[in-house]
Parts: sequence; structure tokens; C-alpha cells
Amino acid sequence: MSAIPTPLAVEAVPIAASRGYWATVFARVRRDKLTVICALILLALVILAIFAPWFSPQDPLATSMLKRLAPVGSPGNLLGTDELGRDLLSRLIWGGRLSLFIGILPVVNAFLIGTLLGVTAGFAGGKVNTAIMRTMDVFFAFPSVLLAIAISGVLGAGLFNSIVSLTIVFVPPITRVAESVTTQVRNLDYVEAARASGADALTIVRVHVLGNVLGPVFIYATSLMSVCMILASGLSFLGLGTKPPSPEWGLMLNTLRTAIYTNPLVAALPGAMIFITSICFNLMSDGLRQAMDIKQ
Repeated sequence: MSAIPTPLAVEAVPIAASRGYWATVFARVRRDKLTVICALILLALVILAIFAPWFSPQDPLATSMLKRLAPVGSPGNLLGTDELGRDLLSRLIWGGRLSLFIGILPVVNAFLIGTLLGVTAGFAGGKVNTAIMRTMDVFFAFPSVLLAIAISGVLGAGLFNSIVSLTIVFVPPITRVAESVTTQVRNLDYVEAARASGADALTIVRVHVLGNVLGPVFIYATSLMSVCMILASGLSFLGLGTKPPSPEWGLMLNTLRTAIYTNPLVAALPGAMIFITSICFNLMSDGLRQAMDIKQ
């Protein structure tokens, strides 16, 4: 089965009440403690990744065979060392850069491409809709994990190829959500009034459609970031993503798998970081969706 969550039907919110609506959404998010905590954890991880040279206690690439697989709490190595004696805390901090980058950028790319395709298909309808959506259906025929592995295998290992393959994986579901919401919006009264007043299609889409489509599609895209994190780590684990010696959580999990019987706590730390980040993305997305679900 596909790892991508099934798109949910999202009711479009009229843009006329945007100011009061977004103020209400922000107030509801602030009252949701779980969403706020997850957002703060993700913000802390992003800050650590951006300022890794200042927070990292040691060089993440410096090896020492004498300190190989040191346990958690070792002097000078708070979280122990990996199979080559590299400080694990430093590698986790630096690894957050690539892991978050690979987990977020493909979804952002897919959000831009998928929204463009979905709005075009939903607003134009007819043969244009059929051509775009049937093409997206071809990608839905493959599980997301297998599709990502197949594309990465064809393109070859590497950071850029991983981003391209994951972007391709996430374009179809975002396109489907954007097309569904656009189809609902294009038949609303204010869109018909704008069309009757002589407004051209581009103006209607820019002024009346996008404002109602972007919110639901954005919320759905944030829910895909957790899936993207796991898929990106999986590609690195299989040797199709980031190349060593660059620190990346999925790659670190691969290199430490042989230590699972001798030092299981150290070997589990990269997996714990992937789990925490993914669950925070999921919970924050759920909180945002609930905050935006306001009956007019």
C-alpha cells in the first residue's frame, strides 16, 4: 500500500473573510498545546541545523578508532560515537541539515508544481482535466516507496537525484487535492459573478480561486513532510540518497546497523531523530487542519 496519506475532502473557505478567518485560526493554534509544542520542537531542530557550526561540539567528520562505538555519556562524547569514532551528537546536529532539507524541499517543489497542475485541471475541466489527471493516475498505480526507489535507481544515488525522485512522488497527490478543491470553488457564486462581469480566466484564478485553494493544499502538503522524511531516510539507508561521509540520519542509521547488538542505544539515536521529527510534522499538520476547519 502507498505510504502517502489519502487526500481528505477539504471545504473551501470564502476569501472575503480572510482577515477574521486567519486571526481565528491563529488563536485556535495558540490554544492547541500539542501543536505549539510540536512547532517549537521543529523550530529548535531547524535552528540547530542552520547554526550547526556553532552548536556542534566537535568536527562531525573527525574519526578516532580508539573511541569507536563509545557508549552514551562517555567523557567528551555526550551521545557516544559511531563505528568510526566520530562524535554522534555532532553528526546528529549536522545530519539535521540534510535530513530536514531532503524532507522539506521535495514537498515544497511538489506543492508548487502540483498546485499549478491541479488548479489548471480543475478550472479548465474537459480534455485538459482528463489529460492531467489521467497522467497523475499513472503514478498512483505504484506504491510511493517503490516509485521513489525506482526513480532513484534510474537516476543514480545522490542528494539532487533524491530530491527529484521525491518531488515526482509527491506531485500526484497534491495535484489531486488541488484539482478537487478547485472544482468545488469554480462553481461558487462569487466566481460565477466574476465571470459574468467579464473578468478573464487568469484574473479569476489569481483573485478568486487561489486564495481558497492554497490553504487546504498547504495543510495537506505539511502532512506529507513526515512521509518525505521517512522516504528520504529510507533512500539513504539503501544507498540511493546522500553519499558518505556526509552526516544524514538515514545514512547514519545504515552505518550503525551493525552495532545494534553491541551498542543498541547509540545505534537507535538516528532512528529516534527521524521518528521525533516525523511525528512532530504529523501532529502539527493535524493541529493546523483542525484550526482551519471553521464553519462559516
